[in-house]
Amino acid sequence: MEGERLDVFRDLLQQRLEALNKKMGSRIGQLVDQRESLSDQTDIATEESDRDMVLRLNDHERIMVQQIQHALRRIEEGEYGICMACEDDISERRLLARPTATHCIDCMTEIEATQPVRL
Repeated sequence: MEGERLDVFRDLLQQRLEALNKKMGSRIGQLVDQRESLSDQTDIATEESDRDMVLRLNDHERIMVQQIQHALRRIEEGEYGICMACEDDISERRLLARPTATHCIDCMTEIEATQPVRL
């Protein structure tokens, strides 16, 4: 992939990384600020459910941050846009849709076909 195109993807990934870091930081800050002493069992259950959801969202976003950091390392190492399975180029169309992609669409389709279905 050419230098100019890599710069576009690097900028896109860095923007997403910054946005995720801001969102995660504010969400954790809100979680700390929302500490209340509740006496009603329903309110306590609702607060715990909300905290659980926030923590799950934060975990999902943490994984996304790791994927973005991995993609940025691949750019620096000259491996970005190359399928980790077959070593063919990953199409720019796929990278625009999923900039953290590590496999071309054919290899990813094959990988997904062999994985068990989650319910």
